[in-house]
Amino acid sequence: MMFTLDELETASLRIHEVFAGTPAYAWPLLAERTGAEVWVKHENLTPTGAFKVRGGLIHVEQLARDKRAPNGLISATRGNHGQSLAFAGRRFGVPVTIVVPEGNSVEKNAAIRALGAKLIEHGADFDAAKIEAMRLAQLHGLHFAPSFHRDLVLGVASWALELFRLAPKLDALYVPIGLGSSICGAIRVRDLLGLSTEIIGVQSAGAPAYARSLAAGRPVETERADTFADGLAVRIPDPAAFAIIRDGVSRIVTVSDDEIAAAIRAYWTDTHQLAEGAGAAPLAALMQERDAKAGRCVGLPLSGGNIDLALFRDRVLGGA
Repeated sequence: MMFTLDELETASLRIHEVFAGTPAYAWPLLAERTGAEVWVKHENLTPTGAFKVRGGLIHVEQLARDKRAPNGLISATRGNHGQSLAFAGRRFGVPVTIVVPEGNSVEKNAAIRALGAKLIEHGADFDAAKIEAMRLAQLHGLHFAPSFHRDLVLGVASWALELFRLAPKLDALYVPIGLGSSICGAIRVRDLLGLSTEIIGVQSAGAPAYARSLAAGRPVETERADTFADGLAVRIPDPAAFAIIRDGVSRIVTVSDDEIAAAIRAYWTDTHQLAEGAGAAPLAALMQERDAKAGRCVGLPLSGGNIDLALFRDRVLGGA
């Protein structure tokens, strides 16, 4: 998973051919709310509304160049990874099939289809959808695109490079963990730039696989991934991601669904930006640790804004 700064700069240039990065702002109302100087990286403003598109562009372009997906590619997702592959597949002429769990986000499913991908619903959760995608890959001769891969980490690391260069020196950076590409990219960028920023992982209390793994010193699966924050709903840690996270984070904070909902509301009132569950989780963690971070300079990736209207209305505003 290791890449050089030159490789990252090159990947960033390729991504910026498609969109010009995303802004980072220090929001005054968030500072009042948390007691910290808070720099938000607005990955909700990418062409797919989430950071994942960065990795999808790098991975699918490489597949197209190497002709490694002659019959197309297939992957599993709860939404943003699938949108990123569909977006990149359309750009580079690679047919894309995406498997999502049954009952997945209606609006994310619609966005994947609108980008030209074939959508299949299967299984109770992400991990069951992943097993089905791998089966279909073998059955139909499709290239299976995992959710954690060097190309993906290299691509998504570009958001962290932009943030570290846009913001003042950050004392801490809270990063949400699904399967782990975003936090692994952030760890690598921090180390490449020789920074001392504390990187703190954030998981849902209902899907704490990496938090439990960190405590145990080895990958630990959970029986369920029970959270409305679908980008965090992973039961089975990736061993390569876990190794990077174990060596690169200071700790992992778990946040409840109620805390995530409160953070979504805070983003809306303080910045007028809509965050999905995973995108709001870092703010939820900072709000939980407000006293410890008072007076510090803190970075938060608002990693995505793709939340269904019904979920926002009923789970977030309904709990206000």
